[in-house]
Amino acid sequence: QLQASGGGLVQAGGSLRLSCAASGRTFSLRRMGWFRQAPGVERELVAAIRWTGISTYYADSVKGRFTISRDNAKNTVYVQMNSLKPEDTAVYYCAADIVGRTISTKTYDYWGQGTLVTVSS
Repeated sequence: QLQASGGGLVQAGGSLRLSCAASGRTFSLRRMGWFRQAPGVERELVAAIRWTGISTYYADSVKGRFTISRDNAKNTVYVQMNSLKPEDTAVYYCAADIVGRTISTKTYDYWGQGTLVTVSS
């Protein structure tokens, strides 16, 4: 089970940190990702991280502004979002991969509920 939190309303240029806590078969986790989906737009993988922390992936649209990290002891993955823009407004979802696929692939096995991020101009 994945529980996402941390969404909210922020002004452009501001920051938010999203959290995703995993429970259950956490020993199977291999990769965690954050997706976002705005109305009428295809779901986008914005960041991903190996559970070992060895490698990360960022979409071009968020490079240099978002940082993904994980706390193995807490079974939690975070995404720190800085310099937010109105175009970052979306529902953000966390996802878990228990297979260990390529870091940038969009295929995941489990999904959390979304958390809404709204960036005002």
